[in-house]
Amino acid sequence: MHSVQSTPLKPQARYRLGFPVKVVGALLPSHDSRRWQNQPHLSVSLAYLRDMFEYLRGHGIQFYRLAGQLAPYLTHPDLPAFHRQIEECADELAAVGDMARGYGIRLTLHPAHYVQLSSPDAQRAARARQELAVSAQLLDAMGLGAEAVIVVHMGGVYGDAGASRERFVHNILQLPASAQARLALENDDRHFGLQDALWAHRQTGVRVVLDTLHHRCLNPGGHPLTNALALALETWPAHEQPKIHLSSPRTALRYIERNRQRYLQPPLPNQHSDFIDPFAFIDLLRNARAMGLRPFDIMLEAKAKDVALLRLREQIAKYAAELVALVA
Repeated sequence: MHSVQSTPLKPQARYRLGFPVKVVGALLPSHDSRRWQNQPHLSVSLAYLRDMFEYLRGHGIQFYRLAGQLAPYLTHPDLPAFHRQIEECADELAAVGDMARGYGIRLTLHPAHYVQLSSPDAQRAARARQELAVSAQLLDAMGLGAEAVIVVHMGGVYGDAGASRERFVHNILQLPASAQARLALENDDRHFGLQDALWAHRQTGVRVVLDTLHHRCLNPGGHPLTNALALALETWPAHEQPKIHLSSPRTALRYIERNRQRYLQPPLPNQHSDFIDPFAFIDLLRNARAMGLRPFDIMLEAKAKDVALLRLREQIAKYAAELVALVA
């Protein structure tokens, strides 16, 4: 795969903790979410992002997933007035990228579910390629290095898992080189597990992001978690810090309403909890270090977002003091 034309950051000696998009601990918007009638714009999102970076810096957080709709309606086929936002914000994007680097914040993207490179619908696949191409253009305009990855799923099965995998690979290879260089593939919890992601890596060079909860839900190969982690980390170049996704399954009952009736709904194994199980986290890091695995960054996919991250730090200090200096 093509290399990003920017000097990549050296791998960190520590494990950076991050969270996606929304801030729970403060009233900070992640992007301009107004409807098209109100003329939303990337410039507004970037102003919000500067405030977000100050919040992250104030709490010592150096890993963050950008909102997928940072540039609203950027690729909408019926709204051409929004298509030049990256060019219109070239200076602001460069400044925000400089700010992120100055604060040592790693940024990544995770496009919406409609980005389906495995789709048999040629038009939908073309739209997915376009979305990934402009996402890469956005990160390039910020001057971000190779560790600013765009994480995708393989997508749906569409009645034939093998054919879907082949379409996924074909469409990756049709992407512009700059977009290929940014891609990372996450294993999912229903259709395409770690073995499928590793197969795609062998075909395309795409890096693999291990999602620990997804691996627990879909692991036909029976790989222990630390072995799966080792396999995923090996897909990353030596000069890049790998990343993983970590979450805990929801265990609480909740009420739902249907036809004006209230029902108790038990949790599903693949649903994210509000917070992270600190003991599972500690065990994973201890095992990874015992195996001599390289450091990696950890995107915490918990519903309490930044609040969950800050609480996990406190729990690490209480239950695993030897890890405190290693977790940022």
